[in-house]
Amino acid sequence: MADEVQKKLQKEFEIYNNLKKEYHKAVALKQQLDSQLNENKAVKEELALLKKDSEVFKLIGPVLVKQDLEEARQNVSKRMEYINKEIKRCDGNISALENKQEAVHENLNKLKSNLEHLKISG
Repeated sequence: MADEVQKKLQKEFEIYNNLKKEYHKAVALKQQLDSQLNENKAVKEELALLKKDSEVFKLIGPVLVKQDLEEARQNVSKRMEYINKEIKRCDGNISALENKQEAVHENLNKLKSNLEHLKISG
């Protein structure tokens, strides 16, 4: 009986560790998205300062290509919308992973106490 509980405990511990890894990946992704959003906010502010007749260039590979100012503003706005949606999706994923971790952690604690109880009584 104790061996059975020990195996369950080990499986739950592996699941918990995998959830922790997924959680850290999700948090790293959210940090990357936040960074991209901040960069795009800075670009949007800079584009807002420009006059209508200003020239704007976009870096495509090793080449600077002239771009319409209004088109550049729209591209940055669309990119920011996309990043905001990804951040919301990522937040939901992080929240779900936190809930799963809590549930698995509670299960681990129950299995540990069961195992200790079995060792004491056995």
